[in-house]
Amino acid sequence: MTSNDTPRAPHPYVGMWVTSDGYIRQELLPNGRYDEARGSRRSAYTGSYTVTGSHIDYVDDTGFTATGDVRDGVLFHEHLVLYREGDERAQERGVRSRSRG
Repeated sequence: MTSNDTPRAPHPYVGMWVTSDGYIRQELLPNGRYDEARGSRRSAYTGSYTVTGSHIDYVDDTGFTATGDVRDGVLFHEHLVLYREGDERAQERGVRSRSRG
């Protein structure tokens, strides 16, 4: 067995990221692809991503590009703020946001 055969742990950013209201759900897959749902529309956006440090570059399958940065465990993706699925901070912000309306 060579070192290339050794499985590597997925990047720490891999997994589901959601807005505080749960409307946008972006899954970063371990193969360098992402799948983003919006409301009931599954796979609204799909494409590839690369990570450099805490910065993420996205290329949508249509060629559209976007960027994101992870700071303190929060993904700031263009105008969106996404939290790890289950992150208490997202749930707290979602409750506060809904209670203002």
